[in-house]
Amino acid sequence: MAAQTTLFRLEKRGGVRKGAGRKRLGPKRLPHRARQSFRHYQPLHVTLKLKKGLPSLRWRPLARIIWAGLHVAKDRYGVRVVEFSIQGDHIHLILEAEGARALSKAMQALCIRLAKALRKEIGGSGSVFADRYHVHVLKTPAETRAALAYVLNNKRRHGKQHGQRFGDRWVDPLSSAGNFDGWSDRDLVTELRKTGPPPDAYPVEKATKWLLKEGWRKRGLIDVCEIPGRQRSAIR
Repeated sequence: MAAQTTLFRLEKRGGVRKGAGRKRLGPKRLPHRARQSFRHYQPLHVTLKLKKGLPSLRWRPLARIIWAGLHVAKDRYGVRVVEFSIQGDHIHLILEAEGARALSKAMQALCIRLAKALRKEIGGSGSVFADRYHVHVLKTPAETRAALAYVLNNKRRHGKQHGQRFGDRWVDPLSSAGNFDGWSDRDLVTELRKTGPPPDAYPVEKATKWLLKEGWRKRGLIDVCEIPGRQRSAIR
């Protein structure tokens, strides 16, 4: 019998056989790449992308949900939200984080909170965000300034792509631009403080690290009409 079995090669089932295994039910997701490592003093540009087919986040009921969610998350788990903007299908955040573990915990809590609240408003089921959040570590004053301009003037960028025009002193109300004190037009800063919401109405905290507090200013204050270029961490 032992001799006979050596004459036959038994076909194994499953395993490495082509096409074996459970079939994928949903759309193919991007591979999970290791995130950039960062130091606690380096700011982060984080982008959250919405799934396709959902209403615009700039629709007032949804924008209110995002605003409220950021209020809860603005200073938790060792992460501080310093600037933000809400766009149609994505959210931009400028953060300070004490470490990778703190960032992971804070972002997980924020995504769960927002997803539950958004689903309650729009109905349906399933996930709300398309994939993992994207992180761009800001390492220099120039890089930090570029990210601030990109986030705060992001609506201008998208508007230009679609032929929209905005006034020379317009700032996006669905962002922290009205609370930003780094505009080159100092009269505009004063006007925004007088006519806009009070600082504590914005779901942000003041920067505590050098790059976001003052380091970026070495590259010049930001023009409110500046059209920022593409950031590596951004989806759109």
